[in-house]
Amino acid sequence: MSHIAVIGAGITGVTTAYALVRQGFQVTVIDRLRYPAMETSFANGGQLSACNAEVWNSRGTIMKGLKWMMRKDAPLLFNPRPSWHKYSWMGQFMRAISGYEHNTVETVKLAIAAREHLYQWAEDEHIDFDLEKRGILHIYHTAYGFESGKRVSELLKRGGLERHTVTNEEIHQIEPTLQGTYYGGFFTPSDATGDIHKFTRGLARACEQRGVRFLQDTEVLGVRCGPPHQIQLRTGEGAEAQNHSLQADALVVCAGVGSRHLAKLLGDYINIYPVKGYSISAYLDTPESQAAAPWVSLLDEEAKIVTSRLGKDRLRVAGTAEYNGMNKDIRADRIAPLVNWTRRNFRDAATDRVVPWAGLRPMMPDMMPRVQAGSRPGVYYNTGHGHLGWTLSAATAQLITELIVQRQREAEPARSATSPAAAAAPAAARSAHPADAHSPDPVHRESHGPRPV
Repeated sequence: MSHIAVIGAGITGVTTAYALVRQGFQVTVIDRLRYPAMETSFANGGQLSACNAEVWNSRGTIMKGLKWMMRKDAPLLFNPRPSWHKYSWMGQFMRAISGYEHNTVETVKLAIAAREHLYQWAEDEHIDFDLEKRGILHIYHTAYGFESGKRVSELLKRGGLERHTVTNEEIHQIEPTLQGTYYGGFFTPSDATGDIHKFTRGLARACEQRGVRFLQDTEVLGVRCGPPHQIQLRTGEGAEAQNHSLQADALVVCAGVGSRHLAKLLGDYINIYPVKGYSISAYLDTPESQAAAPWVSLLDEEAKIVTSRLGKDRLRVAGTAEYNGMNKDIRADRIAPLVNWTRRNFRDAATDRVVPWAGLRPMMPDMMPRVQAGSRPGVYYNTGHGHLGWTLSAATAQLITELIVQRQREAEPARSATSPAAAAAPAAARSAHPADAHSPDPVHRESHGPRPV
């Protein structure tokens, strides 16, 4: 039985561990925090949103960013302070504009595929994560925004997603608690919401029951590549910290914004940039407040704010994008627009008990996750999901598991005495996994390692 080390215990790492252990691998998950799902998988917007699959690589996004640079409460905030990583990433982001349509369509397909895995895993493992299959409603204030939404709908349709145009009256029928008048909107009935933290922790417990070992409070100091790989670790802090090592036949990097540094240690280039997002969790402590809050998930396209109802007594409101490096500070001037938006649109939903949060989305310049082999044998990546980690994770976990299975089957004849039967194994493995030969680029799984963006 091969031993796979998964680095990272967020949604991507835990779904990867689960998919691997179901295939019969021995799995160890390594994470520097004490518990799973304590960073970007802690309090995101909650949407499982194929309808939000549009990549950000467009001239319109750049123009809006320039316009918003002087506004502290802008949906997108770019700190102009010089940084080679930031400006080189932005250059690659602009070069990826040519792939806007293709990448949006491929992301939709991946998001639709992810749903069924996630729902099935939750059912198999009896995970309660406040799932609501009530759809997602996009709302627009202006004709210009609405017309832009129409063009996005055509791309989503090409990816296989059903999305309906709705009027102001229909918007209020779908979500009666929403106040205000809107130019129009779009409704995606197949999308859903849920608590990413509850799901990830529940799936981590299911992994442990299946034999997965979790090394929490453990930092990766270095890797001596094999295979087998020798991973140098430090567990604990201060005087109580202990250095030790772990041997693994393969390793999968699922470390969010930390993946760029780990890839460099492994001789690869994964150009992730941390894009900060904020959320608030409004606690609905009274029946009146609960009745005044929405159940249908919303996306205010022009404010770039989303909502998710998490059980009867919580409303998650999230949004904004901040390009400011590894800064995780929770800024009052970035939280205030979320609170004000909630008060404006749901006046009777209480905001007297609001918990703010900020997390760093691991963004690739072309907005596409990296699901691929590294340049060294036995090294893999499942990372760079950006703002759609929750939406895409179950599908990319399956893809990376299929790739590892395929590679190990192909390598098996070289490790054993060659024979006609052994030589035929790789072809049989490829025919058993036809998707491996046709994986959508740029969700990379190529044999020669990561492609520089």
